[in-house]
Amino acid sequence: MIDKVLLFPYYAVLKLRNFLYDKGVLKSQRAEVPTICVGNISAGGTGKTPHTEMILRELLAGGKWSDRKIAVLSRGYKRESSGFQQVTVDGSAAAFGDEPLQIKKKFPEVAVAVDKDRIEGCRLLTHFKEIGADIIILDDAFQYRKLRADLNIILVDYNHPLHKDHLLPLGRLRDLPERIGEADIIIVTKCPGYLDEKTRTDWAEELGVKNFSTTGCCGTSAGGKRQLVLFTYMEYCPLQPVFDISDHRYVYSKKLILFTGIAKDKPLRNYLSGIYNIVRKFGFPDHHRFTPKDFREIKFASDKCPTAVLVTTEKDAQRVLDYKELDASLKERMFMVPIKTAFLTQEEHDIFRDELTG
Repeated sequence: MIDKVLLFPYYAVLKLRNFLYDKGVLKSQRAEVPTICVGNISAGGTGKTPHTEMILRELLAGGKWSDRKIAVLSRGYKRESSGFQQVTVDGSAAAFGDEPLQIKKKFPEVAVAVDKDRIEGCRLLTHFKEIGADIIILDDAFQYRKLRADLNIILVDYNHPLHKDHLLPLGRLRDLPERIGEADIIIVTKCPGYLDEKTRTDWAEELGVKNFSTTGCCGTSAGGKRQLVLFTYMEYCPLQPVFDISDHRYVYSKKLILFTGIAKDKPLRNYLSGIYNIVRKFGFPDHHRFTPKDFREIKFASDKCPTAVLVTTEKDAQRVLDYKELDASLKERMFMVPIKTAFLTQEEHDIFRDELTG
């Protein structure tokens, strides 16, 4: 109710826009090849990039897509380039955006491109001879209603339930919570390692999924649409060097200096604090472009604690690599924490895989 009153202009615009698309007044179209949208209702922090990577692993592992040409299309948030750009492994975060570059480095065999115009991006990925995509994963395209995906996967942060949140700027919602009913698969992300059946069922009901079966992870939306509700957690991997000259001996230090430019770093801090004594922490806005001043402050803290390992996130590392004047002493001590997402149960993993590759 608070959104409808205090944020009425924003609420009304979203309501009208969605109504016009739902009724066909504003037109949507499908791409020429199958598309999978990985999106969310809230503004960032749900784990779209690691879930996109998980989808790529599943598609490449087997089934009908393993020997086909797979592509990823993103808008390339905060990139300096414009129009359609094909991401290259040796490119920069400034040119392509940190997340598309990260994906390309992990999956060099997959075509990764950025384009604000998702329809044109899909067309080019399909028709360029050197790409010839057979299936396209759309990173963060749920609000791009001009393009209608064949499979909508919507992510919801376990720590920020939709029914307890509000529209921007009072809360973190960028879209109306009711649009969750359009999802084919809802993934509750960043869960604890175990959830009992009652908690899963409660979550499904709060998301508007009725007659939910924990056995099949399936229920129906208010409009009668079949929906899967699955649960994942984040798995932190061993520290990896950001630079070739990084000295692995620092990994065994008991002290750590952390700097991040992501939406929410509390889970990462909690994980690292179980292994290291975090002596200093620098927090920057999401997708922050690091400046000389930032690195001067980080170096000052590093000089005060010369044995501490310097750690950042995998996404931040892509932007760190754009900074060509970084002091060699920081490069030697700098490591990143890769993350992977995994389902809470093998049953959920199998259901998801079958949905993608069946």
